[in-house]
Amino acid sequence: MRRTFVVGVGLTKFERPLTTKKEYFELGKEAGQKALADAGIKYELVEAAVCSYCYGEPTCGQRTVYELGLTGIPIFNVNNNCSSGSSALMLARDLIRGGYQCTLAIGFEKMERGLTIKYSDRESPVQRHFDTVLRLGGTNAPISEHMNSMTTGVINMFSGAATEHSRRYGTTFDQVAMISYKNHKQSINNPHAMIQGEIPLDVIKNKRRLLADFITSPMAAPTADGSAAVLVCSEEFVRAHNLQSTAVEILAQHMSTDTSDSFGTDLANLCGYSMAQRAAQACYDESGYSVNDIDVIELHDCFSSTELLLYEALGLCKPGEAGKLVDEMVWKTNEHGGAYALLGKRWVVNPSGGLESKGHPIGATGLAQCAELCWQLRNAAGKRQVPGAFTALQHNFGLGSACVVTIYKRLLDLQPLPPFPYISKL
Repeated sequence: MRRTFVVGVGLTKFERPLTTKKEYFELGKEAGQKALADAGIKYELVEAAVCSYCYGEPTCGQRTVYELGLTGIPIFNVNNNCSSGSSALMLARDLIRGGYQCTLAIGFEKMERGLTIKYSDRESPVQRHFDTVLRLGGTNAPISEHMNSMTTGVINMFSGAATEHSRRYGTTFDQVAMISYKNHKQSINNPHAMIQGEIPLDVIKNKRRLLADFITSPMAAPTADGSAAVLVCSEEFVRAHNLQSTAVEILAQHMSTDTSDSFGTDLANLCGYSMAQRAAQACYDESGYSVNDIDVIELHDCFSSTELLLYEALGLCKPGEAGKLVDEMVWKTNEHGGAYALLGKRWVVNPSGGLESKGHPIGATGLAQCAELCWQLRNAAGKRQVPGAFTALQHNFGLGSACVVTIYKRLLDLQPLPPFPYISKL
């Protein structure tokens, strides 16, 4: 199978919905141009584009990509809920594996504050998930008079999974709060984050901010406007354009969707636990790496409690030991003066600040995670830099459901070569 590489990444600042005056295609143009500049290549070399978004009419991808150029390339539009960005990356990678030389994955979003059901004349694709919450003894009780049923349903579902974990293993509210504190503290040095800054632990734990059990407002990822773009290419393309200095290899990538266990007896599986297990294990098997070979992780912390469950699902610890992993967290300082938290004496998780800090423009999130990990593996993350980062893992989850896990590696084994001809799809 052909090797695949990320050679350019671009990211806008994520902003609170209804505050930016930029159109979605302007956000996409900014991210796309940054990715091209990062790689040092012209748009005319891009042979196909995959565009991810959820808030927009059909073919918003075309409208956005046309801002970069009108070259007649294939353009695909992807909606896989919150995993749309990594789904676009997966398709862009598969195009390379199928014969293309250079593809663009670009995600963008102009959102609303909170989540709403757009087509009320038909059943929501996540209604089955909400019904399962009730069957398992959960609640659909309104959280506040200002919160709609969709946002309420999502919060109650993930809260239920955290409560389930607490009853089974003794996980505490303080342990979940510490994850939120970690993520917000690590956001201090991320200029792209919507919420950039440390939040005191007592503020995070303040019960007046409580939305549901184990979830206060600082523990929840807010919706956001923003865009991210990633250029994916073949080994031939890297060699022909001497992109070895910026290339990051995608070693493995797998998607998992719901199976019968999602609708079984565990709320954790309904929230993506078993999907993360399957996708991660497939990546470990394909890459030949284990979780102990991973240095830095960007995972889908839609809620702090979800991050805790994912420590177990991704294999950082055994089931029931995530709370202990948090308790043993150690803070370190890199050579640039930036603080980062070390888990299990091995892993740095969400050095970007995670979704809780960056914000969550759902079509762009997966690609923003990829951008952060590429910066880390290039030793280009500045005060966020994880010392000696060589391998990285990305986890991105979308309710409905789809989970994508990706493993990346710093490129060391491709020496610069003179340009040589290759067959272009154009």
